[in-house]
Amino acid sequence: MDFDLSADTEAMCAALTAFARRDLGGTGTFVPQDFRRRWQLAGRQGVLGATVPEEHGGSGLDAVSAVALMEALGCGTADTGFGFSVAAHLFACLMPIVEFGTPEQQSRWLPRLSSGELIAAHAITEPEAGSDIFAMRATAERRDDGYVLNGVKAFVTNAPIADLFVVQAVTSPGGGFFGLTTFLIEAGTPGLHTGPPYDKVGLRGSPTGEVHLDDVRVPLDGVLGGPGAGAAVFAESMKWERTCLFGVYLGAMRRVLDSTIEFAGEREQFGAPIGEFQAVSHRIVDMVLRLECARLLLFKAAVDLTRGGAGELVWPALAKIAVSEAAVQLGLDAIGVRGGLGVADGVAETLLRDALPSRIFSGTNEIQKNNVARALGLGRRRPARRR
Repeated sequence: MDFDLSADTEAMCAALTAFARRDLGGTGTFVPQDFRRRWQLAGRQGVLGATVPEEHGGSGLDAVSAVALMEALGCGTADTGFGFSVAAHLFACLMPIVEFGTPEQQSRWLPRLSSGELIAAHAITEPEAGSDIFAMRATAERRDDGYVLNGVKAFVTNAPIADLFVVQAVTSPGGGFFGLTTFLIEAGTPGLHTGPPYDKVGLRGSPTGEVHLDDVRVPLDGVLGGPGAGAAVFAESMKWERTCLFGVYLGAMRRVLDSTIEFAGEREQFGAPIGEFQAVSHRIVDMVLRLECARLLLFKAAVDLTRGGAGELVWPALAKIAVSEAAVQLGLDAIGVRGGLGVADGVAETLLRDALPSRIFSGTNEIQKNNVARALGLGRRRPARRR
């Protein structure tokens, strides 16, 4: 691996971090008008369409540069929820349109989604179908002029404010991998309603809610990737999301680690800075170790994605596990170094709260371990049948 980013990428990341510190602070809670304002600023900065081809209004960056950019974003803004919304929009919504969209769909949606004019949401999870996507109950019934969708989606990032929904639904019950289809549905379409934002433990700056589909009519040109391609669309979107979205957490960890080192050098107890105490200094070294190991795995996954390597299942899974677990532990350690101040300073405890969901979304860490185990040939084997 070449561990050095190009000079252009380094400059772009530095500019994004400075921009995020200056303009993307936010309050850590979802305020619709402020969220939209910051979203449009992020669009002008180019981050919303970072990996979208230039001919469709994006910057045409590869996965390695995208991870670096997300890291810069996470480092620059303390509102990790906003960074999470940006990444979910780009990797789970725009990239499926890039890879599966018709020329008409791409020209209609990608420029405005990349510029910040529009916000997208990917609706797949349901109250009874999370890790098991084939337990999905939302249906799309074929009609002469298109499809009619019914069902409820849950935990949809950006749903309360989205302008475009990428929706997965069952078109062939019992059809397995080929039984799902993806649809592009514009906000305001009759029968599509969104619920209020969830009151979450973390990522509070990211609006997340339900999507209700009641006889929603979608024309044939609203199908993304063709009938039966829903699982393939979802798998490709998760490949991008599991790899690149977690760059936001690398940046958030770096930001909190730096503040923790500064705190340990300034806070005095028993006549000396607490950073001189071995119990504190070793804990901080462990924080550095976890962050750097997780970062290497994530960039390894990004390199593999950029090269189109065969490890597209293993490396994103390992990286996702490493980053999410490191973020949770780093949050706990940052609180421990600060003591009582850690539960009230709005830095360490916020990282911990924002990190907790990362072990669940984009496929739980347990599911990722199952994926890696299967890739290693350790999948469940059925006993041989007796004759």
